[in-house]
Amino acid sequence: MRRVVTAPVGRSSAWLTVVLGLLVALGLTVLAPSPDRGTGVSAGLPSSAESVRVAELERQLPGADATSALVVVRRDGGLQAADTAALQQLSGQLAAIAEGGRVAPPVTSPDGTTALVAVPLSSAGGTEALAETVGAIRADVRSTTADLPSGLTAEVTGGAAFSTDIAAQFEGANLTLLLTTVLVVAALLLVTYRSPVLWLVPLAVVGASAAAATALFAVVSRTFDVVLDPSTGGIADVLVFGAGTNYALLLIARYREELRREADRRLAMRRAWRGAAPAIAASAGTVVLSLLALSFAVLGSNRSVGQFGALGIAVAALFALLVLPAALVLCGRGVFWPFVPRVGSAETSLSGPWSRIGRAVVQRPWRVVAVAVAVLAVMAAGISGARLGLSQTEQFRVEAEAVTGVETLAKAFPAGAADPARIVVRSTDQTVVAAVVDTATATEGVASATAGRQGAGLTEVTAVLDADPGSPAAQATVERLRTALDAVPGTDGEVLVGGSTASDLDVRTATERDLRVVAPLVLLIVLLVLVVLLRAVVGPLVLVATVVASFFAALGAGNWLATDVLGYPGLDTGVPLLAFLFLVALGVDYNIFLVTRVREEVPARGTHEAVVVGVSVTGAVITSAGVLLAAVFTVLGVLPLITLTELGIIVGIGVLLDTLLVRTLLVPALFTLLDRWAWWPGALSRPSRHRDDGAHGDGSSAGAPAPELSAR
Repeated sequence: MRRVVTAPVGRSSAWLTVVLGLLVALGLTVLAPSPDRGTGVSAGLPSSAESVRVAELERQLPGADATSALVVVRRDGGLQAADTAALQQLSGQLAAIAEGGRVAPPVTSPDGTTALVAVPLSSAGGTEALAETVGAIRADVRSTTADLPSGLTAEVTGGAAFSTDIAAQFEGANLTLLLTTVLVVAALLLVTYRSPVLWLVPLAVVGASAAAATALFAVVSRTFDVVLDPSTGGIADVLVFGAGTNYALLLIARYREELRREADRRLAMRRAWRGAAPAIAASAGTVVLSLLALSFAVLGSNRSVGQFGALGIAVAALFALLVLPAALVLCGRGVFWPFVPRVGSAETSLSGPWSRIGRAVVQRPWRVVAVAVAVLAVMAAGISGARLGLSQTEQFRVEAEAVTGVETLAKAFPAGAADPARIVVRSTDQTVVAAVVDTATATEGVASATAGRQGAGLTEVTAVLDADPGSPAAQATVERLRTALDAVPGTDGEVLVGGSTASDLDVRTATERDLRVVAPLVLLIVLLVLVVLLRAVVGPLVLVATVVASFFAALGAGNWLATDVLGYPGLDTGVPLLAFLFLVALGVDYNIFLVTRVREEVPARGTHEAVVVGVSVTGAVITSAGVLLAAVFTVLGVLPLITLTELGIIVGIGVLLDTLLVRTLLVPALFTLLDRWAWWPGALSRPSRHRDDGAHGDGSSAGAPAPELSAR
């Protein structure tokens, strides 16, 4: 261990470490293949999901690659003769693009305001070819309707248009996310250090770690055939920057502290490393193990977030523990200019505002606990009445033609006409098929059902739903359909319901299952890490309870902000699980940073005075780290999906709660009340190993202000 500590900061090894770190980042970036990023957001349902089974069976039917684009034309006062003539002309033009060279005549709504043209297409050429075809259709629609009287709206929607618009929304979004993240981190580092030089060092090291991690993402994606969709890539990038910068802040704060005691900067860094490395390693290990808990998820998208996120955190921690110390030592004390720490200079953190906050908490712990719990409870109340689930048209944060097209269509046709449910019957018997059609039509929420393609002993039935595709109402209809169709005579239960709404329902079911399985596993992992780190049981249980309370408070406040302030229709089904994972794993980081320092001080000072010192010396750095991490997660809002914006909001709120309320007030107050029992059953819980604080019955401490810390 000692060789690992000393090697990166020696005269030669420091240069070697920095050069190797940069070469590794550069080499991986240059040599790594481009990742298989996909074009949109893929849930990765298991093969047992009913919608996936339907998709597999449909490949056996004629036209297995069939999809469609829907041209929706509307005039509020009713379509005019010129509009109808233009639509007839448009149908002829689109026949040249359509699969099979034929387009059915336009279908006009009963009120005469809206017409619908379905253009059959093939997805066999891949997403890029399909996007080009949708673009050509939109160009034909615009040119044909350009000369018509004003007041006519013409839009292209349907499954092909949705996939095209999702890909278009994400084009360049990850670069925007990366640049915005870098700017936010740079600005906050400048504010934190108030130095024109120092901020460049951690930013460069974290940037190098992010480059290395991104390259490794590509290697893993290609090697193991794992799709790295844009949303997963964005979350992983944010994790690397946020966590890497947090680790850098903690190490630099400890290094600055040691430079005030030691003239030799290399020796100061070794001491700082010994003090900070256990907390950083424990923090990174907790996050990595928590993310890997997603390996037990059934949703492929959740597993991908866990795998890529864990890899990114590991890389960020390695760069922070190896490359950053070497880079700081090479830069010398001058890197802190104009606030260069001098040997013997006062340690302001022990007499500044954080010291006063720590002492106030120790003197009135019951009052602090009561207020903190009340605040968390009020915020958590925002969960009440929360709506989970977003329809297809509610997924986008920015306007997309496929979305507005569905909204236009829903004014005159059933909302589900743009994307009907697809029912596969394992029979071609007309009596059985007719019974399936009749049962589907009679199901509440179904506007119509029609038998379609047959082949390989299968029949496909399309069911148009009344509700918007993917909405909670549409998913409820699919549930009723599945129940009703299972009872159709002669099918032996061999009737499956698929389509995008059924897929959304299966994703919701899988997400609920993942939350039930992964959440307890994450809590167990965090608890075990804390038990090993603190060599206690009571303290870790308290810390886990506080981060869980913080999660519920953040979820409630985030739901209120997203729905009542920003006007979003609800929370996406995947948000609670990812928010829980990030807030528990990342939120406990700040408790680790604080409590490891408190534990370090307990033998000499007792728990009460150790709490004051812990809050004093970690307050500024943890607050800076928390504000930075919250800001970085909020940057997810630059991506086009509401899901990611909501995730950024909730995690941002939760991190701020952990930083400003839980770590600053609640945890110190609870540890003050528990006193030596916080360390039970470890050695520090024994009176012989625990200095008497002179605590009064009201929880106050008679101790004098904390003296200067001795070098260690």
